[in-house]
Amino acid sequence: MATNRGSRMLKRKFGDLSNWKRVIKRKYSQTYLETKEFKGYITLLNTIKVTEPLSVQYGEKLVCIVDDGYMWLQQFPFNKNHSVTTMFDADGNIVQWYIDICLRNGMKNGIPWMDDLFLDIVVLPSGELIVKDADELEDALSKGIIDKALYDLAWKEVHNLKSLIGTGSFKLINLSKDHREKLLPKLK
Repeated sequence: MATNRGSRMLKRKFGDLSNWKRVIKRKYSQTYLETKEFKGYITLLNTIKVTEPLSVQYGEKLVCIVDDGYMWLQQFPFNKNHSVTTMFDADGNIVQWYIDICLRNGMKNGIPWMDDLFLDIVVLPSGELIVKDADELEDALSKGIIDKALYDLAWKEVHNLKSLIGTGSFKLINLSKDHREKLLPKLK
């Protein structure tokens, strides 16, 4: 789905990932949280059975991000320009944090969503940080999909998050295991 409020056409990504054809058997749960550290929605997808594993290459590293039994926790904080997906392997180990830079997070038909602003940050358990898709952001600006204000917003958010991650004070990464535990009993 695309949205054009505040932009010409941003891709809207939903937390239930219901259109993901790779996942052929799943369990899903979500809830609203309002704590001192977090206010927003969290979702958990358990990929019980997939058509095939999915791995991504980061330099020399090949990281499997989805396979049978993997779980993806998504955090959609209110009034923030990011959402975080924590990817857990079948043994419950974190394989990566994937931070989407977005215009906004919201809710439609009972499902949390975010409007993607192209730039992404990957944080590996080793602490390695990778900024992704700068070319997609440049392309969106050159094609008029976003304006200069949204382009600047995306880069400002990346720089702010890199600083927080660097000092160990980006709370959503620190909360990912706790948020997963809150949703595990609710998986259906």
